[in-house]
Amino acid sequence: MSLARADDGAALYYEVNGTGDDVLLLIAGQSNNHHWWDAPRQDFDARFRTVVFDHRGTGRSDKPETGYGTRGFAADVRAILDDMGVSEAHVYGTSMGGRVAQWFAADHPDRVRRLVLGCTSPGGAHGIERSAEVRRSLAQRDTRKARQALLELMYTPAWLATHPGPFTTIGDRDMPPHARRGHFTASKEHDGWDALAKITAPTLVVHGADDVFNPAANAPLIADRVPDARAHLIPSARHAYFEEFREVAGPLVLDFLTRTP
Repeated sequence: MSLARADDGAALYYEVNGTGDDVLLLIAGQSNNHHWWDAPRQDFDARFRTVVFDHRGTGRSDKPETGYGTRGFAADVRAILDDMGVSEAHVYGTSMGGRVAQWFAADHPDRVRRLVLGCTSPGGAHGIERSAEVRRSLAQRDTRKARQALLELMYTPAWLATHPGPFTTIGDRDMPPHARRGHFTASKEHDGWDALAKITAPTLVVHGADDVFNPAANAPLIADRVPDARAHLIPSARHAYFEEFREVAGPLVLDFLTRTP
């Protein structure tokens, strides 16, 4: 358990686990802390030193009024690797974390060995937005119904029927309102289209085939934009494919990260 310092002085909480020589940095989704990775991280600890962290505004990291943007979050990633003394790492980002990973890989190509972009979007004019129906389901005034709608976007009914929680992927409850707004705006305003074309790391794009929270149609868009990237859609999976379909996603990503060139 350590604290890095961002460029603006904000404290960034991170944890390192695992026994491998190579580093795998895992980036969580919007308004979530490092617990997003509690389950899937276990698939990588035997092979890598895994690094998880709390985005600014979440968990044990500082919650400043400013600094909320996907490119700024990528600078926070750099600060954490600098604090560790790590010159390069594999990077796996999901959802908003995938947006952050796009910027990090584009801005620091010499620091990314292999890149995995999960359930994410290029944003901007080229990204495929969720439907109005999905947006309405999340904006319900009844908070219990809105929470249930979010769970059903993340997981299949079969999973929810046998997994009553607690859930680590539906937001950090302790975020102050300004930080929650900052995360929302960061995701909404992300436009990584030009950045994608600058990525040089070998790249795997993973998405749940039934994801409508961040529509699966974004996966081939990203894979076509990143040089030599490939996409893999996991049948029947929704947004949290990395947890519910861990028996598929874990080996898939591990094979990609450990493959010899």
